[in-house]
Amino acid sequence: PPRSTPKPSSAASDVYKRQLRDSAKDFAENRTPVNHFRSLRDNSNAQNWDKDVWQEMVDLGWSGILIPEEFGGSDFGLAGISVIMQEVGKTLTPSPLLATAVLGASAINTFGTQEQKAEYLPKIASGEITIALAVDEESHHAPANTVTKAELVGEEWALNGKKKFVVDGASANIIIVLTRTSGSKGDKTGLTLFILDSNHEGLKIIKTDMADCRNYANIVLDNVKLPKNALLGDQESGGEAIDKILDEGRIALSAEMLGNSEAAFEMTLNYLKERKQFGVLIGTFQALQHRAAEMFVEIELTKSAVMAAMQGADENNNDLQRMASLAKSIAGETLYLVSNESVQMHGGIGVTDEYDIGFYMKRARVAEVIFGGANFHQERYANLSNF
Repeated sequence: PPRSTPKPSSAASDVYKRQLRDSAKDFAENRTPVNHFRSLRDNSNAQNWDKDVWQEMVDLGWSGILIPEEFGGSDFGLAGISVIMQEVGKTLTPSPLLATAVLGASAINTFGTQEQKAEYLPKIASGEITIALAVDEESHHAPANTVTKAELVGEEWALNGKKKFVVDGASANIIIVLTRTSGSKGDKTGLTLFILDSNHEGLKIIKTDMADCRNYANIVLDNVKLPKNALLGDQESGGEAIDKILDEGRIALSAEMLGNSEAAFEMTLNYLKERKQFGVLIGTFQALQHRAAEMFVEIELTKSAVMAAMQGADENNNDLQRMASLAKSIAGETLYLVSNESVQMHGGIGVTDEYDIGFYMKRARVAEVIFGGANFHQERYANLSNF
Protein backbone atom coordinates (compact mmCIF):
# COMPACT_ATOMS: atom_id res chain seq x y z
CA PRO A 1 0.00 0.00 0.00
CA PRO A 2 1.25 3.52 -0.66
CA ARG A 3 2.47 5.62 2.25
CA SER A 4 -0.61 7.83 1.99
CA THR A 5 -2.90 4.90 2.74
CA PRO A 6 -4.77 5.81 5.93
CA LYS A 7 -4.56 3.53 8.94
CA PRO A 8 -7.54 1.17 8.78
CA SER A 9 -10.17 0.81 11.46
CA SER A 10 -9.87 -2.10 13.85
CA ALA A 11 -12.59 -3.93 11.89
CA ALA A 12 -10.48 -3.78 8.72
CA SER A 13 -7.05 -4.25 10.31
CA ASP A 14 -6.96 -8.03 9.80
CA VAL A 15 -7.73 -7.60 6.11
CA TYR A 16 -5.07 -4.91 5.80
CA LYS A 17 -2.57 -7.14 7.62
CA ARG A 18 -3.28 -9.98 5.21
CA GLN A 19 -2.73 -7.61 2.31
CA LEU A 20 0.61 -6.59 3.77
CA ARG A 21 1.58 -10.22 4.30
CA ASP A 22 0.58 -11.19 0.76
CA SER A 23 2.46 -8.23 -0.68
CA ALA A 24 5.58 -9.03 1.36
CA LYS A 25 5.38 -12.74 0.49
CA ASP A 26 5.16 -11.97 -3.22
CA PHE A 27 8.00 -9.45 -2.98
CA ALA A 28 10.30 -11.79 -1.07
CA GLU A 29 9.67 -14.76 -3.35
CA ASN A 30 10.05 -12.82 -6.60
CA ARG A 31 12.43 -9.96 -5.84
CA THR A 32 14.58 -11.22 -2.98
CA PRO A 33 14.82 -15.01 -2.95
CA VAL A 34 17.83 -16.49 -1.16
CA ASN A 35 19.80 -16.14 -4.40
CA HIS A 36 19.52 -12.37 -3.97
CA PHE A 37 21.30 -12.60 -0.62
CA ARG A 38 23.84 -15.00 -2.11
CA SER A 39 24.58 -12.55 -4.94
CA LEU A 40 25.18 -9.66 -2.53
CA ARG A 41 27.56 -11.82 -0.51
CA ASP A 42 29.45 -13.17 -3.52
CA ASN A 43 29.85 -9.72 -5.06
CA SER A 44 31.12 -8.22 -1.78
CA ASN A 45 28.42 -5.54 -1.77
CA ALA A 46 29.79 -2.66 0.30
CA GLN A 47 26.63 -2.08 2.35
CA ASN A 48 25.34 -5.67 2.30
CA TRP A 49 21.94 -4.62 0.96
CA ASP A 50 20.71 -3.42 -2.43
CA LYS A 51 19.73 0.24 -2.83
CA ASP A 52 17.25 -0.45 -5.63
CA VAL A 53 15.55 -3.20 -3.64
CA TRP A 54 15.34 -0.95 -0.59
CA GLN A 55 13.75 1.79 -2.71
CA GLU A 56 11.15 -0.71 -3.89
CA MET A 57 10.38 -1.50 -0.24
CA VAL A 58 10.08 2.23 0.41
CA ASP A 59 7.72 2.63 -2.57
CA LEU A 60 5.54 -0.12 -1.09
CA GLY A 61 5.26 2.02 2.04
CA TRP A 62 7.15 -0.31 4.35
CA SER A 63 9.55 2.36 5.61
CA GLY A 64 6.63 4.46 6.87
CA ILE A 65 4.48 1.90 8.65
CA LEU A 66 5.42 3.21 12.12
CA ILE A 67 5.33 6.87 11.01
CA PRO A 68 2.23 9.11 11.39
CA GLU A 69 0.40 10.20 8.25
CA GLU A 70 1.34 13.84 8.79
CA PHE A 71 4.98 12.88 8.21
CA GLY A 72 4.36 10.68 5.17
CA GLY A 73 3.69 7.33 6.83
CA SER A 74 0.69 5.06 7.29
CA ASP A 75 0.89 4.62 11.08
CA PHE A 76 -0.25 1.01 10.92
CA GLY A 77 1.72 -0.17 13.92
CA LEU A 78 4.15 -2.88 14.88
CA ALA A 79 1.87 -5.71 13.77
CA GLY A 80 2.05 -4.34 10.23
CA ILE A 81 5.83 -4.14 10.05
CA SER A 82 6.21 -7.46 11.85
CA VAL A 83 4.24 -9.48 9.29
CA ILE A 84 6.55 -8.01 6.66
CA MET A 85 9.62 -8.90 8.71
CA GLN A 86 8.32 -12.47 8.98
CA GLU A 87 7.94 -12.85 5.21
CA VAL A 88 11.28 -11.28 4.24
CA GLY A 89 12.88 -13.40 6.98
CA LYS A 90 11.88 -16.51 5.03
CA THR A 91 14.23 -15.52 2.20
CA LEU A 92 16.93 -13.92 4.38
CA THR A 93 16.30 -10.56 2.71
CA PRO A 94 18.95 -8.05 3.82
CA SER A 95 17.71 -4.45 4.16
CA PRO A 96 17.66 -1.47 6.57
CA LEU A 97 14.08 -2.32 7.51
CA LEU A 98 14.76 -3.25 11.15
CA ALA A 99 17.27 -0.52 11.99
CA THR A 100 15.55 2.29 10.09
CA ALA A 101 11.82 1.57 9.77
CA VAL A 102 11.47 0.01 13.24
CA LEU A 103 14.18 1.25 15.61
CA GLY A 104 14.86 4.63 14.01
CA ALA A 105 11.26 5.51 13.23
CA SER A 106 10.05 4.36 16.65
CA ALA A 107 12.77 6.27 18.52
CA ILE A 108 12.19 9.57 16.75
CA ASN A 109 8.40 9.34 16.61
CA THR A 110 8.11 8.47 20.31
CA PHE A 111 10.84 10.61 21.85
CA GLY A 112 11.80 13.25 19.30
CA THR A 113 10.84 16.90 19.48
CA GLN A 114 8.39 18.24 16.92
CA GLU A 115 11.34 19.70 15.03
CA GLN A 116 13.18 16.37 15.01
CA LYS A 117 10.07 14.57 13.82
CA ALA A 118 9.57 17.07 11.01
CA GLU A 119 13.20 16.79 9.96
CA TYR A 120 13.75 13.03 10.09
CA LEU A 121 10.46 11.14 9.79
CA PRO A 122 9.57 12.28 6.22
CA LYS A 123 13.10 11.35 5.15
CA ILE A 124 12.73 7.88 6.65
CA ALA A 125 9.36 7.40 4.96
CA SER A 126 10.74 8.52 1.57
CA GLY A 127 13.91 6.43 1.86
CA GLU A 128 16.15 9.48 1.84
CA ILE A 129 17.98 8.41 5.01
CA THR A 130 18.72 5.25 6.96
CA ILE A 131 19.33 5.09 10.71
CA ALA A 132 21.32 2.95 13.15
CA LEU A 133 20.90 2.60 16.92
CA ALA A 134 24.19 2.34 18.84
CA VAL A 135 23.61 0.74 22.24
CA ASP A 136 26.01 -1.99 23.32
CA GLU A 137 29.65 -1.64 24.31
CA GLU A 138 30.44 -5.24 25.27
CA SER A 139 30.19 -8.69 23.71
CA HIS A 140 26.87 -9.28 25.45
CA HIS A 141 23.77 -7.11 25.27
CA ALA A 142 23.61 -4.86 28.34
CA PRO A 143 22.31 -1.29 27.83
CA ALA A 144 22.80 -0.45 31.53
CA ASN A 145 26.54 -1.14 31.16
CA THR A 146 26.92 1.96 29.02
CA VAL A 147 30.03 3.96 29.87
CA THR A 148 30.21 6.14 26.74
CA LYS A 149 30.24 9.57 28.32
CA ALA A 150 28.37 12.71 27.32
CA GLU A 151 29.52 15.82 29.15
CA LEU A 152 28.14 19.33 28.81
CA VAL A 153 31.02 21.69 28.11
CA GLY A 154 29.80 25.25 27.81
CA GLU A 155 27.02 25.26 25.24
CA GLU A 156 27.98 21.92 23.68
CA TRP A 157 27.93 18.24 24.53
CA ALA A 158 31.15 16.28 24.22
CA LEU A 159 30.74 12.54 23.54
CA ASN A 160 33.53 10.02 24.12
CA GLY A 161 33.41 6.24 24.02
CA LYS A 162 32.90 3.16 21.87
CA LYS A 163 29.93 1.16 20.62
CA LYS A 164 29.96 -2.42 19.33
CA PHE A 165 27.81 -4.50 17.02
CA VAL A 166 25.71 -1.61 15.64
CA VAL A 167 23.10 -3.07 13.27
CA ASP A 168 23.31 -1.33 9.86
CA GLY A 169 25.88 1.01 11.36
CA ALA A 170 28.23 0.74 8.38
CA SER A 171 25.79 2.40 5.98
CA ALA A 172 23.49 4.56 8.11
CA ASN A 173 23.19 8.30 7.50
CA ILE A 174 22.02 9.01 11.05
CA ILE A 175 23.22 7.44 14.31
CA ILE A 176 21.25 7.40 17.55
CA VAL A 177 23.69 6.88 20.45
CA LEU A 178 23.01 5.81 24.03
CA THR A 179 25.36 7.64 26.44
CA ARG A 180 25.86 8.16 30.13
CA THR A 181 25.45 11.67 31.53
CA SER A 182 25.59 10.61 35.18
CA GLY A 183 26.01 7.56 37.38
CA SER A 184 28.26 4.61 36.65
CA LYS A 185 28.34 1.36 34.69
CA GLY A 186 25.37 -0.85 35.53
CA ASP A 187 23.06 1.98 36.58
CA LYS A 188 19.78 2.05 34.68
CA THR A 189 19.48 5.76 35.43
CA GLY A 190 21.70 8.54 34.09
CA LEU A 191 21.38 7.46 30.44
CA THR A 192 20.74 9.91 27.60
CA LEU A 193 20.11 9.47 23.87
CA PHE A 194 21.70 11.67 21.20
CA ILE A 195 21.11 11.90 17.45
CA LEU A 196 23.84 12.86 14.96
CA ASP A 197 24.98 12.52 11.35
CA SER A 198 27.23 9.57 10.58
CA ASN A 199 29.82 11.89 8.96
CA HIS A 200 30.12 14.06 12.07
CA GLU A 201 33.62 15.12 13.02
CA GLY A 202 35.12 12.83 15.65
CA LEU A 203 32.83 9.90 14.78
CA LYS A 204 34.63 6.87 13.35
CA ILE A 205 32.65 3.98 11.87
CA ILE A 206 34.41 0.64 11.41
CA LYS A 207 32.58 -1.98 9.35
CA THR A 208 32.48 -5.38 11.05
CA ASP A 209 32.09 -8.73 9.31
CA MET A 210 29.77 -11.28 10.93
CA ALA A 211 28.82 -14.86 10.08
CA ASP A 212 25.50 -13.88 8.51
CA CYS A 213 27.09 -11.40 6.04
CA ARG A 214 24.84 -8.52 7.14
CA ASN A 215 25.70 -4.89 7.81
CA TYR A 216 27.29 -4.18 11.22
CA ALA A 217 29.79 -1.69 12.58
CA ASN A 218 31.80 -0.70 15.61
CA ILE A 219 31.73 3.01 16.39
CA VAL A 220 34.28 5.24 18.11
CA LEU A 221 33.30 8.69 19.45
CA ASP A 222 36.35 10.87 19.99
CA ASN A 223 35.32 14.20 21.51
CA VAL A 224 32.25 14.47 19.28
CA LYS A 225 30.75 17.94 19.82
CA LEU A 226 26.98 18.30 19.62
CA PRO A 227 24.60 21.21 20.28
CA LYS A 228 22.25 21.12 23.26
CA ASN A 229 19.27 20.27 21.05
CA ALA A 230 20.92 17.05 19.78
CA LEU A 231 19.28 15.14 22.64
CA LEU A 232 16.63 12.62 21.66
CA GLY A 233 14.15 12.81 24.49
CA ASP A 234 14.87 14.41 27.84
CA GLN A 235 18.25 14.32 29.51
CA GLU A 236 18.70 11.12 31.54
CA SER A 237 15.45 9.62 30.24
CA GLY A 238 17.42 7.29 28.00
CA GLY A 239 17.09 4.23 30.21
CA GLU A 240 13.31 4.13 29.96
CA ALA A 241 13.35 5.25 26.33
CA ILE A 242 15.84 2.62 25.16
CA ASP A 243 13.75 -0.12 26.78
CA LYS A 244 10.69 0.88 24.74
CA ILE A 245 12.65 1.30 21.50
CA LEU A 246 14.48 -1.99 21.91
CA ASP A 247 11.30 -3.88 22.80
CA GLU A 248 9.73 -2.86 19.50
CA GLY A 249 12.92 -3.91 17.73
CA ARG A 250 12.99 -7.22 19.61
CA ILE A 251 9.43 -8.02 18.59
CA ALA A 252 10.06 -7.18 14.93
CA LEU A 253 13.29 -9.20 14.98
CA SER A 254 11.42 -12.09 16.61
CA ALA A 255 8.98 -12.03 13.69
CA GLU A 256 11.90 -12.17 11.26
CA MET A 257 13.43 -15.08 13.20
CA LEU A 258 10.06 -16.86 13.07
CA GLY A 259 10.16 -16.47 9.28
CA ASN A 260 13.72 -17.86 9.25
CA SER A 261 12.54 -20.91 11.22
CA GLU A 262 9.50 -21.50 9.01
CA ALA A 263 11.55 -21.41 5.82
CA ALA A 264 14.31 -23.67 7.16
CA PHE A 265 11.70 -26.14 8.38
CA GLU A 266 9.87 -26.21 5.05
CA MET A 267 13.17 -26.63 3.19
CA THR A 268 14.04 -29.57 5.43
CA LEU A 269 10.64 -31.24 5.06
CA ASN A 270 11.00 -31.07 1.29
CA TYR A 271 14.44 -32.64 1.55
CA LEU A 272 13.11 -35.47 3.75
CA LYS A 273 10.52 -36.20 1.07
CA GLU A 274 13.10 -36.31 -1.74
CA ARG A 275 16.31 -37.79 -0.30
CA LYS A 276 16.72 -41.56 -0.41
CA GLN A 277 19.09 -43.81 1.47
CA PHE A 278 19.33 -47.48 0.50
CA GLY A 279 16.38 -46.92 -1.79
CA VAL A 280 14.12 -45.55 0.96
CA LEU A 281 12.96 -41.97 1.52
CA ILE A 282 14.59 -40.70 4.70
CA GLY A 283 11.30 -39.01 5.60
CA THR A 284 9.92 -42.45 6.43
CA PHE A 285 12.45 -42.91 9.24
CA GLN A 286 10.59 -42.58 12.54
CA ALA A 287 13.48 -40.88 14.33
CA LEU A 288 13.54 -38.07 11.74
CA GLN A 289 9.76 -37.77 11.88
CA HIS A 290 9.94 -37.24 15.65
CA ARG A 291 12.58 -34.56 15.23
CA ALA A 292 10.50 -32.84 12.55
CA ALA A 293 7.43 -32.97 14.81
CA GLU A 294 9.37 -31.29 17.61
CA MET A 295 10.38 -28.48 15.26
CA PHE A 296 6.78 -28.02 14.13
CA VAL A 297 5.52 -27.73 17.70
CA GLU A 298 8.19 -25.19 18.67
CA ILE A 299 7.43 -23.07 15.61
CA GLU A 300 3.72 -23.02 16.50
CA LEU A 301 4.53 -21.93 20.06
CA THR A 302 6.78 -19.20 18.68
CA LYS A 303 3.97 -17.94 16.45
CA SER A 304 1.73 -17.51 19.49
CA ALA A 305 4.38 -15.61 21.46
CA VAL A 306 5.28 -13.31 18.55
CA MET A 307 1.65 -12.57 17.64
CA ALA A 308 0.81 -11.76 21.25
CA ALA A 309 3.77 -9.37 21.48
CA MET A 310 2.90 -7.68 18.18
CA GLN A 311 -0.65 -7.04 19.29
CA GLY A 312 0.47 -6.02 22.77
CA ALA A 313 2.73 -3.33 21.33
CA ASP A 314 -0.06 -1.79 19.27
CA GLU A 315 -2.45 -1.91 22.22
CA ASN A 316 0.13 -0.34 24.59
CA ASN A 317 -0.16 -3.38 26.83
CA ASN A 318 1.23 -2.76 30.32
CA ASP A 319 2.90 -6.17 30.14
CA LEU A 320 4.78 -5.38 26.92
CA GLN A 321 8.28 -5.76 28.39
CA ARG A 322 7.59 -9.32 29.46
CA MET A 323 5.86 -10.09 26.17
CA ALA A 324 8.82 -8.77 24.17
CA SER A 325 11.32 -10.78 26.20
CA LEU A 326 9.19 -13.91 25.93
CA ALA A 327 8.95 -13.54 22.15
CA LYS A 328 12.66 -12.88 21.68
CA SER A 329 13.70 -15.73 23.97
CA ILE A 330 11.40 -18.29 22.37
CA ALA A 331 12.15 -17.13 18.82
CA GLY A 332 15.87 -17.44 19.49
CA GLU A 333 15.65 -20.90 20.99
CA THR A 334 13.36 -22.12 18.22
CA LEU A 335 15.60 -20.77 15.46
CA TYR A 336 18.61 -22.35 17.17
CA LEU A 337 16.84 -25.72 17.27
CA VAL A 338 15.43 -25.56 13.73
CA SER A 339 18.64 -24.33 12.09
CA ASN A 340 20.68 -27.03 13.84
CA GLU A 341 18.25 -29.83 13.06
CA SER A 342 17.82 -28.68 9.47
CA VAL A 343 21.54 -28.78 8.77
CA GLN A 344 21.91 -32.14 10.50
CA MET A 345 19.03 -33.69 8.57
CA HIS A 346 20.59 -32.51 5.32
CA GLY A 347 23.76 -34.30 6.34
CA GLY A 348 27.21 -33.18 5.18
CA ILE A 349 25.84 -31.12 2.29
CA GLY A 350 24.03 -28.96 4.83
CA VAL A 351 27.23 -27.13 5.64
CA THR A 352 28.39 -26.72 2.05
CA ASP A 353 28.00 -23.43 0.22
CA GLU A 354 26.05 -25.12 -2.54
CA TYR A 355 22.96 -25.52 -0.34
CA ASP A 356 21.01 -22.60 1.13
CA ILE A 357 20.18 -24.26 4.44
CA GLY A 358 23.56 -23.31 5.96
CA PHE A 359 22.71 -19.61 5.54
CA TYR A 360 19.84 -20.02 8.01
CA MET A 361 22.18 -21.40 10.66
CA LYS A 362 24.59 -18.50 10.18
CA ARG A 363 21.78 -15.98 10.41
CA ALA A 364 20.46 -17.75 13.50
CA ARG A 365 23.75 -17.48 15.36
CA VAL A 366 23.82 -13.70 14.93
CA ALA A 367 20.09 -12.93 15.24
CA GLU A 368 19.89 -14.89 18.50
CA VAL A 369 22.18 -12.41 20.28
CA ILE A 370 20.99 -9.12 18.73
CA PHE A 371 19.28 -7.07 21.49
CA GLY A 372 19.73 -9.92 23.96
CA GLY A 373 19.86 -13.70 23.73
CA ALA A 374 17.70 -16.27 25.49
CA ASN A 375 19.61 -16.03 28.78
CA PHE A 376 19.30 -12.22 28.87
CA HIS A 377 15.56 -12.31 28.22
CA GLN A 378 14.80 -15.20 30.54
CA GLU A 379 16.50 -13.32 33.38
CA ARG A 380 14.71 -10.11 32.41
CA TYR A 381 11.37 -11.94 32.29
CA ALA A 382 12.02 -13.42 35.71
CA ASN A 383 12.95 -10.03 37.20
CA LEU A 384 9.87 -8.38 35.70
CA SER A 385 7.75 -11.19 37.15
CA ASN A 386 9.36 -10.75 40.59
CA PHE A 387 10.65 -14.31 40.61
